[in-house]
Amino acid sequence: MNWDDLRIIAAVRDEGTYAGASARLRIDETTVGRRLARIQRDLGVPLFEAADGVRRPTRHCEKVLEHVGAIAGHVAEIGRIGESQPGPVGRLRIASTNSVAEELLAPRAGQFLGENPGLTLQFLASSENVKFSRWQADLAIRLRKPEKGDFTISKLGEVRLYFFEPAEAIDAAPIVCGYPDELDAIPESQYLRARRLNAARCISDNVRVIQTLIRSHRGIGVLPELNCTALLADRSLRATLLPKRRDVWLLVQNHLRRDPATRLTIEWLRLCFRDLAHR
Repeated sequence: MNWDDLRIIAAVRDEGTYAGASARLRIDETTVGRRLARIQRDLGVPLFEAADGVRRPTRHCEKVLEHVGAIAGHVAEIGRIGESQPGPVGRLRIASTNSVAEELLAPRAGQFLGENPGLTLQFLASSENVKFSRWQADLAIRLRKPEKGDFTISKLGEVRLYFFEPAEAIDAAPIVCGYPDELDAIPESQYLRARRLNAARCISDNVRVIQTLIRSHRGIGVLPELNCTALLADRSLRATLLPKRRDVWLLVQNHLRRDPATRLTIEWLRLCFRDLAHR
């Protein structure tokens, strides 16, 4: 049994298929199947059961993965041995939406990293949620609270929301900008429905697309304050502050909760959202 074997078990658990594990680990799919078969033969117990095309972990597999989590923490600590930088040392991967990374974290990252030379931050920015497995992200910022997971979750802050529309009447009816159906539960979509503006003709989960259309003075829509600085200064637009805000949640891998570098970074993230609240 070696670390590569353990990574294969975890990858199959997270992805649900040999093909998914193969893509993540960048090894051949047949190699994944062959090595997993050898691991199960050596252990003498089944690790996965196939159901509806998905590999589901057995209770034996869950027990193995408990040890894998502990080993991952030890591997991270080994990697820090010999570091001579003052203060906490570590490399942390932070998953977030594009707008959080670009508008909130990046402008403040320079000072934070300058004050902590032992830290390295990798921003995993996407309009979709980066899968929060142990090998893809260490911290994650979510605008929707996850239902469950093997991680620590806490409220990070709140984000104000603004509805924008042209200040003066325009020749044609303004184009309603909305979000995809899977985001019907967010306050932005709820507000548009309450205003009977649910017949959106521009639909996107990328707030920059909606921001651009509003800035053209032809669209109306709701945006989080992260993306509103220029729009709030535009006198050709009317901004309405929504009574409801978006909660922001922080996810932390359990094995990193007491890590000094992680705790310092978490405090910095909280300060970033505190600054936003005091604008």
